Amino acid sequence: MSVEVTNETAWQIDGKIFSDLGVWVMSQMRVSTQSDLTIMFVDPDPIAQLHMRWMNLEGPTDVMSFPMDELRPGDGGTEMEGVLGDIVLCPWVAAQQALAAGHSTMEEMMLLTIHGILHLLGYDHVTPEQERQMFGLQRQLLLTFFALRQGAGARATLPAGTPDALAEWDREHAAGGKTAK
Repeated sequence: MSVEVTNETAWQIDGKIFSDLGVWVMSQMRVSTQSDLTIMFVDPDPIAQLHMRWMNLEGPTDVMSFPMDELRPGDGGTEMEGVLGDIVLCPWVAAQQALAAGHSTMEEMMLLTIHGILHLLGYDHVTPEQERQMFGLQRQLLLTFFALRQGAGARATLPAGTPDALAEWDREHAAGGKTAK
């Protein structure tokens, strides 16, 4: 499995943790070891542009998934092979959500990574039943990953003095602090 992690933000993020998480989740979902995944961290403006282009929704969002070969989880006897796709995350939105949820930005970004992978595998949360299934699975995967990596303790941080890109985006677009979900 190949998981490429790119960080185009000022956030200091350990890409290896996200690569390891991607490989582990894909293996748990029985995606072939020959499959590829890209995880990209971007600022509010690029994700807002993607959000408008692909979802016709204004403003930055937390995570977007772009499937390539429309792989689905393996059934235990077979593993699905191909290019899983791309996940684009915005650490600024993740930080805001983490604060509201009472956990770290890193935990939120890891949750969003799993969420994005599940979307790439065809999971969705349009109906209440789909939401229960997808959110339950992402929680189970995240907690199991944490249990297996005790003491990892990695953090996502910003260098001192880094301007708040999400607040800047809001000011520039007169969104009044609203971000899309």
